[in-house]
Amino acid sequence: MYKRLPVLVLSLVACTSLHATNGPYDFSSNWPTHYVFADGTDLGVSVKYQYDVDRFSSDRGAFEDSQTNRRKEFGVFVRKKDVYEATAVFDFQARTWLDVYARVQTRPWLGADYGSLRVGYDKTFVGFEGVTGTGSTTFMETALPVQAIYAGRRIGVDWALLRPHFVLNVGYYSGGDLQGDADGRMWAARAAWVPLNAAGNVLHLGVSASREEPEGTTDGRGVYHPPSARLRARPEAGLLNQRLIDSGALTPTTHVDRRGFESLWIRGPWSVQGEYLSAKVKLDDGRPAYHAQGFYVFGSWVLTGESRGYSGGNVADLKPKGAYGAVELAIRYSQLDLDDGPILGGTERDWTFGINWYINRYLKLQGNYVHANSDRRGVRIDPNVVQVRAQIMF
Repeated sequence: MYKRLPVLVLSLVACTSLHATNGPYDFSSNWPTHYVFADGTDLGVSVKYQYDVDRFSSDRGAFEDSQTNRRKEFGVFVRKKDVYEATAVFDFQARTWLDVYARVQTRPWLGADYGSLRVGYDKTFVGFEGVTGTGSTTFMETALPVQAIYAGRRIGVDWALLRPHFVLNVGYYSGGDLQGDADGRMWAARAAWVPLNAAGNVLHLGVSASREEPEGTTDGRGVYHPPSARLRARPEAGLLNQRLIDSGALTPTTHVDRRGFESLWIRGPWSVQGEYLSAKVKLDDGRPAYHAQGFYVFGSWVLTGESRGYSGGNVADLKPKGAYGAVELAIRYSQLDLDDGPILGGTERDWTFGINWYINRYLKLQGNYVHANSDRRGVRIDPNVVQVRAQIMF
């Protein structure tokens, strides 16, 4: 039934045995991951592979148990510390381009640090958990409001100014995404205050906002499709195609305003993270604007004493210190409301319990139990989901 999962688990345990007896293989200084030239130029590849198993119950037969690859990402990069960086990443599982951009630091060119400028295809700002790398998240899938409201990646240009105690981001995006979707324009900004910023002692408080102006498209048959927006979310199970709540196509859309409030506290092995997100969709046919909102909050405890990482204004990888890795327990509550006026997209509330085993810096096992409660137009489906993931990332 689980097919390839036991092979992955045995491989991870074997790697742990090597880690405990002979010391870990140093991926950071050995090819094929990357090579650093004499002038500091760093040329390398990145890999992220995830295999998931999902099991459902109490779902009224709505979902089918599944197990398959969640992500198969391969990337190449070239960078020089404090000067420039360029990367391109493709997910062969979803057949989707991910980060494809070039970034330069201003100090080498202007003589002072005025931040960094990035051009290309990358994540937008409104959605703290959405911006976190998918290999570094505490839970296997993002919370309900992030799924529905976070805009994902866009083609554009953005500026970032990072200081020990504050973060500023401003971006302009035009031309949709590299899959040929999401045509239109977007402006986005984010600011965060970080009064505590030390290893194992972090307090991050931020706000973000964006305005997206979608454009209509004409398909290959010459049929025009007016600009639209759609907000929906899976019950925090990534292998599903079905959604329990869904606004449906909101057409014609003039613009979408997104707002976010984010917070993160890390104190030794303990951490708390939360976020409130809202989206206001202005419709161009005389109807009132549609408003959706949601929030999540979660706490985690690393039993083995390590702290969650923090870098560049966001959560970073947890780095285990012991010979047998690090173990983390976490619990999350998330809520999303897609009902507004005549548009009954539904409401959902999820509890997620998670356990993570960071075998070493590159190997990770995750387990999640999700209990969802949904109500859309009087139809209630309250599934339970058990999920397991094996991850290799470097």
